[in-house]
Amino acid sequence: MRQVVLDTETTGLEPSQGHRIIEIGCVELIDRRITDNRYHQYINPERDIDEGAEAVHGISSQFLSDKPRFEDIATDFLDYIRGAELIIHNARFDVGFINHELTLLKQGHGQVDDFCSVLDTLAMARQLHPGQKNNLDALCKRYEVNNAHRELHGALLDAEILADVYLAMTGGQVGLLPGSNDGSELNQQIESAEVKTVSYSGSLRVITASDDELLAHQQRLEEIGKSCGGQAIWNQEPI
Repeated sequence: MRQVVLDTETTGLEPSQGHRIIEIGCVELIDRRITDNRYHQYINPERDIDEGAEAVHGISSQFLSDKPRFEDIATDFLDYIRGAELIIHNARFDVGFINHELTLLKQGHGQVDDFCSVLDTLAMARQLHPGQKNNLDALCKRYEVNNAHRELHGALLDAEILADVYLAMTGGQVGLLPGSNDGSELNQQIESAEVKTVSYSGSLRVITASDDELLAHQQRLEEIGKSCGGQAIWNQEPI
């Protein structure tokens, strides 16, 4: 299974107001394992950057002046994400901007949904943690993902952090050994291990509860049963 964790930085908040993408960062996951196949590109938006947006990501128009335009990188970018499941935090924002850029090209590329599926980790987090903060910083704190190096937003940096958060949100590493996500290495070790039979000739001591202990245990069960309205599972008839 190929997934691509994606993030963008932009000149502002609304593509309908002419704002453009200025940075794309992607991290590849294969079978829930982060690979070295990343995609990162700065883009010349051919327009000014809102002051508020620049305060968030720290990217200036001067820095972007010699960078390629979106139309120059579109083919390589689409080839990278094609067929993958995109993992995006607040996918509506990033997908909206990507679709806007594709529409401006007028080259029949289509829209993101035409060649990728999308998983929104913000929607997932809101289902898992209703009523709580679910921005990326809050999720890093909740899932103990280190983001101390994140002073400003950056597309590739945020994609790398989101990849760790997503894996933690969805169960962490699948494999039981470092570097093994499918457990195959562990299975091989088990199959090749020498089996030793251990015998014990002594007698095992069996300790049973006293009458007073059994009575105290029963009284405690009754107290718990009353506190949950008689719905304790040990009071229910077996199915």
